[in-house]
Amino acid sequence: MPHVGHAYSTVTADALARWQRLLGDEVFFMTGTDEHGLKVKQAAQGNGRTPLEQADTTSQRFKQAWVELNIAYDDFIRTTQARHIHSVQTFLQRCFDNGHIYEDIYKGLYSVSDETYVTQADVDEGKVSGQVEYLEETNYFFRLSSFEEALLEWYEQVPDNITPASYRNEALGIIKAGLDDVSITRASLDWGVPVPWDNSQVFYVWYDALINYATVAGFGSDPDRFEQWWPAARHIIGKDIIRFHCVYWPAMLMAAGIEALPKLHVHGWLLVSGEKMSKSKLNQISPSEMIADFGVDGFRYAMLRDTSFGPDNDFSYEALTSRYKSDLSNNFGNLLGRVGAVVESKASGIGPAPNPDSPLKQTTQQAYEAASRAWKLVQPSVALDSTWQIFRDTNEYFQKNEPWTLSAGDQLNAILGDTLEALRIAIVMASPAIPDSAQKAWRRLGLVGDPSEQRLPEAAEWGQYPGGLPVQKGAPLFPKLDVAQD
Repeated sequence: MPHVGHAYSTVTADALARWQRLLGDEVFFMTGTDEHGLKVKQAAQGNGRTPLEQADTTSQRFKQAWVELNIAYDDFIRTTQARHIHSVQTFLQRCFDNGHIYEDIYKGLYSVSDETYVTQADVDEGKVSGQVEYLEETNYFFRLSSFEEALLEWYEQVPDNITPASYRNEALGIIKAGLDDVSITRASLDWGVPVPWDNSQVFYVWYDALINYATVAGFGSDPDRFEQWWPAARHIIGKDIIRFHCVYWPAMLMAAGIEALPKLHVHGWLLVSGEKMSKSKLNQISPSEMIADFGVDGFRYAMLRDTSFGPDNDFSYEALTSRYKSDLSNNFGNLLGRVGAVVESKASGIGPAPNPDSPLKQTTQQAYEAASRAWKLVQPSVALDSTWQIFRDTNEYFQKNEPWTLSAGDQLNAILGDTLEALRIAIVMASPAIPDSAQKAWRRLGLVGDPSEQRLPEAAEWGQYPGGLPVQKGAPLFPKLDVAQD
């Protein structure tokens, strides 16, 4: 069942994709489910299902969660799909043909829940969760050790290949400590992608799952598409899978003869009472629970705004409640409602144009520049804080000038026009986090279309609210919360 830790990765990727589309970039955003391995097979057996039936259920749960969260993905891949099986077999056959895979005997421990090979020291130090099995079987191994130098060279040549820098240093430390060859197949398991040169084996789940990114980009099926998209590939991952994504995956790409390597953006864990969210613990919280209380955009915004991308963060219901009230209800929603009410009572419901030399012009310019830098650095919380500076300063401007006390005239028109224009810019900038609410607010200003159709940085330039548009007061955009806190 998807929990809010899963949701954080996917909402972050969704918001980044939406921001890049605002910049006019061509974006292809994918997500999906990896569905092979011993863990899936054992879960299926425990539920009286086939592995594929188990995978179907899990996949549908994730799809439904992403629908509820308004995730605008372009492709949802399942690793049991025929296109992916073909891609995996083509990819690893190429690695085999290039001499980077060989047969040997594996002897050691395997963590079922973590889906990785572990050492006795890992077990003794408490680094392993759940069931651990001893394995001894003939497998195929990937010559990871032969890529130490090439990986170090990549890290040196591309200083921003992994962000934040702390996780880059962690991955670099793994490489510098020395790399051992790794087993990439299983003989004792039949739930996986068959090895094309040896039908007695299936690929170990990670070496199947990692290739999903290349599958969606067209590897093995559409060379032109792969050439177009792969050099721009960016992965959003959690810190617990750094070794696989930041060490094994680039080495595998090198082994397959693929020169372009992805950039990786790594985030920490969402913690509840100091513990990582996990389906094996009682601290798992589903996105549906949060949506029921905060609404889709309320949950999306509060999670993105209160979670710094990179370090571990505490997930708190109280913090989400506070953020919803302060930023969404009081700052954004209240400002929208107040200006709508004054336009209705003082300007016959027609919004005036802004003052070209408004003091809010500099506020919006500075906020856009700061937000743009933050999105580029994959720092949504910083970007949203910069965006909300517009709402904060505009609220202060509106309150200070008290337009509800003024008679019709140039001064009233300037204050209302400035407020509407600042809202226009802020709504566009906020739309990656709160797409539905942004659209509703956009329409209340009398604007046509959707803020997602705007293009930055042009749309952030001051003076584009035309005036003469009907402004709607409407019900509160972010209603007061009426929820019970346990």
